Amino acid sequence: MPRFAGFAELNRYRRKLLGLGVIGVDASGVGFGNLSIRNGATPRFYITGSATAGISELMPADYAKVVAYDFVRNWLECEGITVASSESLTHAAVYESDPTARAVIHCHDKKLWAALLDEAPTTPKRVEYGTPEMAYAVRRLFEAPEVKRRKIFVMAAHDGGLVTFGRDLPEAFRILMRSHPGGGRGIREVGGKRPPASGGKTSEW
Repeated sequence: MPRFAGFAELNRYRRKLLGLGVIGVDASGVGFGNLSIRNGATPRFYITGSATAGISELMPADYAKVVAYDFVRNWLECEGITVASSESLTHAAVYESDPTARAVIHCHDKKLWAALLDEAPTTPKRVEYGTPEMAYAVRRLFEAPEVKRRKIFVMAAHDGGLVTFGRDLPEAFRILMRSHPGGGRGIREVGGKRPPASGGKTSEW
């Protein structure tokens, strides 16, 4: 994967999220969280690759470019040597549902998750993350105007799982910080730990 437009900003915001502990590796060595940016005005997007949670600084090869997808078949076509995150269909559903969205952050914060569960737009408790059913559930959320207005939603069946989005990564990040009780102060205390320099098991990266 060659260096792509937006690569530096993706890494910059990934470092911020790692520092806050809302993406990274949990105490069991399992990775969590992912982020992406749209490729211009197309439905294609760049997303953090699977098995990258334990890498402190990503290279272009650690991202996958999703160039096609199919919710029915639970299928992705990607460019690059890295397997795209298992949450890629969720990101695709956001980009498909909101043409103004240019960036998506999926992170974990149990305090914010508990505060927003069923208060903000929320996917059904029966819908598991990383599935076509989650992509369809996300598309259904966008049938109401609230999710586009607030630019955040909660995954009820995914303990701590939240998604923010925006016209760019700075906006998606501001939505996350602004939504947190206390304006983001203390967010570090409720996420996972920062990943080691390398290694670590993965789940949704």
